[in-house]
Amino acid sequence: MAQFWKPGTERPPLLDDDEGGILLYSASSSSSGYGYVSIEKQRQRLPVFKYRTAILYLVETRATTIVVGETGSGKTTQIPQFLREAGWADGGRVIACTQPRRLAVQAVASRVAEEMGVKLGEEVGYTIRFEDLTNRDSTKIKFLTDGVLLREMMEDPLLTKYSVIMVDEAHERSISTDVLLGLLKKIQRRRPELRLIISSATIEAKSMAAFFHTSKKRRGLEGEDCVPKTEPAILSVEGRGFNVQIFYVEEPVSDYIQAAVSTVMSIHDQEPMGDILVFLTGQDDIDAAVRLLTEEAQNNRKSSSGLVVLPLYSGLSRADQDLVFSPIPRGKRKVVISTNIAETSLTLEGVSYVVDSGFSKQRFYNPISDIENLVVAPISKASARQRAGRAGRVRPGKCYRLYSEEYFVKEMSAEGIPEMQRSNLVSCVIQLKALGIDNILGFDWPASPSPEAMIRALEVLYSLGVLDDDAKLTSPAGFQVAEIPLDPMVSKMILASNQLGCSEEIITIAAILSIQSIWISVRGQQKDLDEAKLRFAAAEGDHVTFLNVYKGFLRSGKSPKWCNKNFVNYQAMRKVVEIREQLKRIAQRIGIVLKSCESDMQVVRKAVTAGFFANACNLEAFSHNGMYKTIRSSQEVYIHPSSVLFRVNPKWVIYNSLVSTDRQYMRNVISIDPSWLIEAAPHFYQHHHPNSIPH
Repeated sequence: MAQFWKPGTERPPLLDDDEGGILLYSASSSSSGYGYVSIEKQRQRLPVFKYRTAILYLVETRATTIVVGETGSGKTTQIPQFLREAGWADGGRVIACTQPRRLAVQAVASRVAEEMGVKLGEEVGYTIRFEDLTNRDSTKIKFLTDGVLLREMMEDPLLTKYSVIMVDEAHERSISTDVLLGLLKKIQRRRPELRLIISSATIEAKSMAAFFHTSKKRRGLEGEDCVPKTEPAILSVEGRGFNVQIFYVEEPVSDYIQAAVSTVMSIHDQEPMGDILVFLTGQDDIDAAVRLLTEEAQNNRKSSSGLVVLPLYSGLSRADQDLVFSPIPRGKRKVVISTNIAETSLTLEGVSYVVDSGFSKQRFYNPISDIENLVVAPISKASARQRAGRAGRVRPGKCYRLYSEEYFVKEMSAEGIPEMQRSNLVSCVIQLKALGIDNILGFDWPASPSPEAMIRALEVLYSLGVLDDDAKLTSPAGFQVAEIPLDPMVSKMILASNQLGCSEEIITIAAILSIQSIWISVRGQQKDLDEAKLRFAAAEGDHVTFLNVYKGFLRSGKSPKWCNKNFVNYQAMRKVVEIREQLKRIAQRIGIVLKSCESDMQVVRKAVTAGFFANACNLEAFSHNGMYKTIRSSQEVYIHPSSVLFRVNPKWVIYNSLVSTDRQYMRNVISIDPSWLIEAAPHFYQHHHPNSIPH
């Protein structure tokens, strides 16, 4: 078990030191005391409330206001309400507030609707990809992801219905956030009346202000030359909702999962009631921690009987995600084990303790090898502060960091690397092209992407037939691909299905590919899951297997019992049905005829090839371990064990995505005929890879 003490004390143990273990000490002190108060009283007690007048004055007089406020200060929920109360939503105008993550959008919108005493979807609403809970006539405050707001620009480039746009959690620096900031800066030149609020707990305010600052004169609303409003204002909201006591390990930990579990047990044994939030890196780590805590509960019923352990990650169904917000019986302690999805904007009521592993999963893209890896990487100081702040949202709290104070002060980077500088930019480039930004390399980025990644994205889009020789969107294919809110390769697959007469099947596949997984993985039942997959397995590969699952789901009458029996995630399949209906409407709008190929799976495989030809791989001759090489960059890759083609090893395959562990694994794999590659992309394979495939 772990032992904790405060600096300057005689190391009074909070636990028996019979196992040695992790030694932690406190780096700050805390106050305590809290009780139940009404929503209005809670609003007034938030640190941001006393800045209400200053915020409204700056929004009135400046084009851009940068609000830096500690986690728990109330920025996200209160500023949109201040603006509405001040009249910024009058006359049919709308106040927008963007978030980087879908779950945060839903949670914050629900909270604001509750505070205002209105039904969610009326005066307060939200929009995320494939889900719109707003009312065109009555919604005044609209929460949405950065990506959804970018898509709205395709229909309304100047975002004319919005009076104020608040970009929240800007420190996360997702691709969508950076593109949005660059485009909003351009919009302000055309719409001087538009107000921007850039908000975060940890953002570099001065560099953001410099990005938005312009000294050019602009015609005022009254017709006279004016320079005010152009220089951004910076407002610092002091004070967190409650103090948070920070603890560090004295020595580095070798196994952060085991250390996190031990720390949870220590807190549960020795600390007063209060829920615990644990930050780990991904689904595998979280499942392992849940399993370890469950075993602890079984081995030591007395100390662990009061724990309710819940996972939280994006791949969970909405119903499972909602469990973390639900109340638990009196006398129980909730333990939420989460990815960094809970790092920003989510208020998990009752959390008093945070355990921070110091790691998260981040995407890193190599444009030379054209491989994007999801790797475990150290977090930044900005993220560490955000995580600690989760413990001080509703009461005084404690944060246990599984790394040393010396590491935090001397080695941990201040800010994370913007996603723009470590990601595949194909989707980003096509969005900008669709918005009329032709000079991509000259675009005003908050953080410039690498030229290699930009050139690779242009090459892929050209090979897909989306861009012409002048790097402009082709008509109609380029504009049609841009219209579909999916990865351009998936969108091209849908377009190809129109000519091949299999659009019904391909739209089903596209809907399933947009869900993280349709299978339920139950600990200790991997063999049963494998047997269930075999009931649907198709020799052609995973995409056709997905079709078989979908048909079975429909034949069962969309039965939860059928799903449970076949290890299929019922909530995921309901979401697939919803997404499929939306994709059908989009497909019909852009002129795709809905048609089924019945049982002709060859045309389905050809349509997949038309979109994903760049992901073709060839089984190495005399390979005894299933090693493939990618056609584009000769990278060694293997079929993922979750694929129905694992150990089957067809000679030629196409994959949907790569995942990196000890090897590069292909996920969602389908077998193909190599001659289809030249049919689908002659310009790509004849010019770039003339000797890579047989003619």
